[in-house]
Amino acid sequence: MTACRLPELVELERIITEGAPHLEVRNIAEVATDGVHFPIYALALGSQDPEAPAVGFFGGIHGLERIGTQVLLVFLHSLLTRLRWDSVLQRQLNSVRLIFMPLVNPGGMWECTRSNPQGVDLMRNAPLEAVDKVPFLLGGQRISTRLPWFRGAAGAPMEIESQALCRVVQDELFPRAFSLALDCHSGFGLRDRIWFPHAHTAVPIQHLPEVSALEQLFDQTYPNHNYLFEPQSRQYLTHGDLWDYLYLRAAGNDERIFLPLTLEMGSWLWVKKNPLQLFSRQGIFNPQPTHRLQRVLRSHLVWLDFLTRAACGHQRWLPVGAARAQQQQRAVSRWYRDQTQ
Repeated sequence: MTACRLPELVELERIITEGAPHLEVRNIAEVATDGVHFPIYALALGSQDPEAPAVGFFGGIHGLERIGTQVLLVFLHSLLTRLRWDSVLQRQLNSVRLIFMPLVNPGGMWECTRSNPQGVDLMRNAPLEAVDKVPFLLGGQRISTRLPWFRGAAGAPMEIESQALCRVVQDELFPRAFSLALDCHSGFGLRDRIWFPHAHTAVPIQHLPEVSALEQLFDQTYPNHNYLFEPQSRQYLTHGDLWDYLYLRAAGNDERIFLPLTLEMGSWLWVKKNPLQLFSRQGIFNPQPTHRLQRVLRSHLVWLDFLTRAACGHQRWLPVGAARAQQQQRAVSRWYRDQTQ
């Protein structure tokens, strides 16, 4: 265990200690900055059946976006607490495997930067070039680490943190017939969004009908939710997106479905309600007043729990045959209408 006082890492290690009877813990990699060494943990609980569906929860890829890590820690703590008494959850976890990487970029969080300690934006770090035009800088740049959204040097290997995330996804999610991934971020827009690939092109993904069916299932189950589902390409395109890179590697196997999603929490709303947050690097990406932080931490638990249940019952809602064709038509009409006109 590390001796540093990074609060999110301290809480994660406390959860690891208290949840020891239920958790499988791996130290995937280690990074160092300011003379402090940080572990990158991957945790698993639930079924050990290699054929069971799985859900991966990821956070802290951008060091400034602490709220993503905090949401996952609250959810993980809730699950472990419920396991003491919730017989329904105990049976559910016999049928699904849950993977957690709540703090992918501890060095960046320690330094209060979006990038990792080497100045690389991990969400621009994959060896993948955008097919369509990306916005200047925002889409990823190789000019300098002094500018935001630095991708890393051309031809350089992926950063340690990026490799750690990819290794966990490839080991735990790729081999399964069905798997979901949710990556928690903040910093865009006035409302919470659920993004799905692609980010490097406006072309729809191969599993668009499955994403559409999942969105429809959530909408029918929780009709008063406030999430906006859309492909990331509707907002902006980027080079080097980790989830595009992983999705494309998995999509070649027609017998297995891997659906990566991003929860993009709308931090502009927090700034709108409390404009003084603009003067804080942390405040731009994280809710500051205690009551608002508490509201955010509890507001996403339904969505996270839904994903675990949807994975368990995926055979009951995945579209096939005519239903899949209908979902494809529905999704294209909803999210890609401008491209079909």
